[in-house]
Amino acid sequence: MTLPDDLELVVDETQSVADGVLALTLRAPSGTELPAWEPGAHIDLVLTQDLIRPYSLCGDPADRRTWRIAVLNEPAGRGGSAYVHRKLTPGSKVAVRGPRNHFPLHPAARYRFVAGGIGITPLLPMLAAAEAAGADWTLLYGGRTRQSMAYVSELTERYGSGRIRIAPQDECGHLDLSTALADPAPGTLVYCCGPAPLLDAVTAHCADTRPPTALHLERFRPKEPEWESEWESECGSESEVPLESFELVLDRSARTLTVEPGVSVLQAVRSAGVEVLYSCTEGTCGTCETEVLEGVPDHRDSVLTDEERAANETMLICVSRCKGSRLVLDL
Repeated sequence: MTLPDDLELVVDETQSVADGVLALTLRAPSGTELPAWEPGAHIDLVLTQDLIRPYSLCGDPADRRTWRIAVLNEPAGRGGSAYVHRKLTPGSKVAVRGPRNHFPLHPAARYRFVAGGIGITPLLPMLAAAEAAGADWTLLYGGRTRQSMAYVSELTERYGSGRIRIAPQDECGHLDLSTALADPAPGTLVYCCGPAPLLDAVTAHCADTRPPTALHLERFRPKEPEWESEWESECGSESEVPLESFELVLDRSARTLTVEPGVSVLQAVRSAGVEVLYSCTEGTCGTCETEVLEGVPDHRDSVLTDEERAANETMLICVSRCKGSRLVLDL
């Protein structure tokens, strides 16, 4: 599938930056400048028609000739990382979409960065931006082992060890969040990316000491929806959550569809022959965010803030549904 904003890029270089982590440098075949981006942005690699995966940009935003990503090989994953590790080599061509940014770095006097494993990737350009702005910042970076943690040498060589705490689990145990997040001074923002248990722990640490707007998270895996937890507590984990069908109106396409139980909005739209941008299909990347014209979405994503959900102006159609019987989208 090729859509208007797809870019055909070439793999300029690959480099092993940790055990199981492959960094790729991408460029335009003609050497022309690539679209601008800011810290926190990601791109989507269109590996095959049905294999589209988001990866954080972790290079220098000032470098308009190349983009850098780093991909953790996950043997038990859904195939994206395996494809990248096995099939993308220097000279390979790959379709790319974006960049898009649902994890922007907001201006602040102080930052507390927390990374787990491959979650360091979106934070790398954030650290550089915080340093350039003269902000007070620290980084707590954990992983299974030192060998599995990407860019450790790059970080310590560039910034020294004064503000960076490298804490492999086999050497240090669990991350010391109490110390890293001990100072809830006004104007301090917390940025965290990594596995779900780390994100949950950071959220819990910040809940009683910082305003909700101080914490910014990016998830690589979807969080467990509240509706699912509530249903399982009442009916047991083996039960299926009851989902109702609803009418879906595609305003620009002048189409009216029925979204059946067990079918996502994205699946219904694509089955009707309407092409839309999407990537993770798990509600974590934000690529399929779509404007809502009428109706109330049943938000089930891991991207939108509570304020954005309450506004009901957009929804992620790969996982979210409709709370009523009719939904009108700008598609």
